[in-house]
Amino acid sequence: MAGHVQDRWYKTIDGPDGKPVKVKTDRYGIGLRYRARYVGPDGTERSQSFPDRQKRQADAWLSNIEADMTRGQYIDPRAVRVTVKQHAERWLASLTMDPGTYVGTEQRVRLHVLPHLGGRTLGSLKPSHVREWLRTLQDQGLAPAYRRVIFANLCTMLNAAVDDRIIPQNPCRSSSVQAPRLDPRRIVPWPRAQVLSVRAELPEQFRPTVDLAGGCGMRQGEIFGLAIEDMDPIDGLVHVVRQVKLIRNRPVFAPPKSGKARSVPLPESVARSLEDHITRFPPVKVTLPWRTLGGPPVTATLLFYSDSGRELNRNAFNRSMWRPALAAADVPFGRENGMHALRHFYASVLLDAGESVKALSEYLGHHDPGFTLRTYTHLMPGSQKRTREAVDQAFAEGPASDDGPTTAPDA
Repeated sequence: MAGHVQDRWYKTIDGPDGKPVKVKTDRYGIGLRYRARYVGPDGTERSQSFPDRQKRQADAWLSNIEADMTRGQYIDPRAVRVTVKQHAERWLASLTMDPGTYVGTEQRVRLHVLPHLGGRTLGSLKPSHVREWLRTLQDQGLAPAYRRVIFANLCTMLNAAVDDRIIPQNPCRSSSVQAPRLDPRRIVPWPRAQVLSVRAELPEQFRPTVDLAGGCGMRQGEIFGLAIEDMDPIDGLVHVVRQVKLIRNRPVFAPPKSGKARSVPLPESVARSLEDHITRFPPVKVTLPWRTLGGPPVTATLLFYSDSGRELNRNAFNRSMWRPALAAADVPFGRENGMHALRHFYASVLLDAGESVKALSEYLGHHDPGFTLRTYTHLMPGSQKRTREAVDQAFAEGPASDDGPTTAPDA
């Protein structure tokens, strides 16, 4: 056994004849009679009390404890009394992710998890509670994609509780719990005329941002962080090594998304646009902290900046520059018509020209070519069209006889 069961109502002493006899203790009839005691893996003693006439239950409980420790599946009974809020605070404090990602994770947990589940103990959290919580988020009108991210944060947090042997299993992984499903939608790239129309409606000094997004596939923050030293017109490349990122609405320089610096082909048309822009609007040196608000200062000579000579703030840019340009070009404002739409235009142009998914994935800075393929597979030229063209080319002059590829010569 991993310990023993103590009877607190009786104790054994030596009788007058030297034989052991049971006698009542001072606790007889008071409180729970049996106490199952054992030493946990950390060397400290644990116990669980049981009422009168439940000696078998105490023995069985102790046997289960011993079996769990032998299998490496031991869960401290006291740990399950930790609340979701207490565990969330410890989990968030232990994260070592990108500062901007941490801020978003902390906000989602604080605003959408803790108000509904924070007061529950981890040991009492059931799949039904998770299902009810997901329904509450849906009733609040949160977008499916946002609900899916919140659910993923909770699932990861509870996975940590499983790893720490606080709970035996994650209720988010129950077969009865389904992650929010994304709305099925296919990306519809902007036509070339719409790209040029929006470009023409932007203030002159910001029109080349459209060229970089639609001609090099750069993200908005990467364009705002582009410096003169990142340009390599001789080799026809632009090096994407930083972005302007907001942490609690304060700017920092940071690596591109997923920490992936990359080099992207610089088309001559985009290079000429940037050369003209640099001549008319000389780059300005801007110093910002690196990665975190308290990070070391880094200076870059930015191509795009505000009227005050500071870095561009995406919120201010979208509000005062991008949205008015969309309105003037008669393009409805919405999630699908942000500057990110220009990356979709870039992807559609490259795929239509026959560029490989692997190369496109590298140029866009995606973490996985499979993600690129899933996102843009419907934009790839149809295989049926390629098949017809290939066969037509093979038979360009027509078959030499009636014996075509589907007939066999007589034996």
